[in-house]
Amino acid sequence: MSAPRMPVESGVPDPFPYMHPVMQKNFGAWSHHERPRPGVLCHTAKGGDKLWTVRAGTQRQMDLYTVRKLCDIADQFGEGFVRFTIRSNIEFLLADGGKVDPLIKKLQDEGFPVGGTGPSVTMIAHTQGWLHCDIPGTDASGVVKALMDELHEEFIREDMPNRVHITTSCCQINCGGQGDIAINIQHTKPPKINHDLVANICERPTVVARCPVAAIRPALVNGKPSLEVDEKKCICCGACYPPCPPMQINDPVHSKLAIWVGGNHSNARSKPTFQKLVAAGLPNNPPRWTEVAAVVKKILHVYKEDAKDWERLSDWVARIGWSRFFELTELPFTKFHVDNWRGARRSLNASAHIRF
Repeated sequence: MSAPRMPVESGVPDPFPYMHPVMQKNFGAWSHHERPRPGVLCHTAKGGDKLWTVRAGTQRQMDLYTVRKLCDIADQFGEGFVRFTIRSNIEFLLADGGKVDPLIKKLQDEGFPVGGTGPSVTMIAHTQGWLHCDIPGTDASGVVKALMDELHEEFIREDMPNRVHITTSCCQINCGGQGDIAINIQHTKPPKINHDLVANICERPTVVARCPVAAIRPALVNGKPSLEVDEKKCICCGACYPPCPPMQINDPVHSKLAIWVGGNHSNARSKPTFQKLVAAGLPNNPPRWTEVAAVVKKILHVYKEDAKDWERLSDWVARIGWSRFFELTELPFTKFHVDNWRGARRSLNASAHIRF
């Protein structure tokens, strides 16, 4: 009898081969940690061992030469052990505290800011953008570069009331997730269909199934098989464009940027919250996105001045109320900020079970 087939392992790989020896030795036996300065953590084990972590900001999409440069810095000024955080920071792990200052100086000389720990603006997370995705309406990584140039001081210092997570997304599907402040592209017009190309390029049943609100259906246009959009149902998300490029959704005039506030995944101090729209119709004008940067900086300034210590942005808004938030930030409140759409009560999942 043959041996049973072993299951194929999937998911997160075994982390232990990549851990610093001090981490392996003291796994599950840490006592406490300190932040000697922004961007530096010092973990102390119950047995007295110390492990230093130096966190530096990087661009999420890195070329080969940048990766090699960071690895060379780790070998020459560190101890050869690095890891990346979920927000694209790189962390250098050191058992020798005397190497911390030379490592920080080298990173800063090479243009990698050290910070992002404690109550600061952490590195901005963003979606795939034009490099990997087929649906973007803007360059998410470009918005990150422009914003972090403006928020550099808030990254290298720890002056905020609490940690601030900012995300940017290049479409409304928003695979970047929620954040204290999120910048999303919004298509404000339904797709424009080139009916002459649909039958040659698109697999129509796939396109129909892709629409989350069932706004697309097959049609016969000028004697050719094509598609049509029920504009009363269409939410202008752009999900139809990847399987069918003739359904063009991007528009240089009508694709705008919007800012959402108050998203929170954790339940450390309050329950998880959805983000709320606070600004819309901002121009999508690369390469600096000055209007978006101005609104984000205004929100951060008011939050910094008015929030209590350790209040996350969503907790601060919950305490002062949305009307006061709009007064302090001087953002216009319009009819589009009134959340009166009730369709989600029937269509969104209402439990932890995933349904399709």
